[in-house]
Amino acid sequence: MFIIDLNYIVPLEELDQHMADHVKFLRKYYKNGTFVASGRKVPRTGGIILALADNLDAITQIMSEDPFTKHELAEYTVTHFLTSQYHAELKGLLGS
Repeated sequence: MFIIDLNYIVPLEELDQHMADHVKFLRKYYKNGTFVASGRKVPRTGGIILALADNLDAITQIMSEDPFTKHELAEYTVTHFLTSQYHAELKGLLGS
């Protein structure tokens, strides 16, 4: 699993001009099973995406498609972690 941590680097007004395209990007990767959860930080300084992928290169490629990345509206960091414990209802998604 990967935690993608986005930090906005432009005013929210500029970011919001690209929000519809960002949501379209998110939906694409929810549909193919890559994204598990996402949302805004509080306060609204960025967002978090939880993702399933084979490796960091796959996440980097995916994030290059994000309008927030393409238009240099946000920077992101990625943390790769191995799920060793999780809620029982997530076994089908995260378990082996």
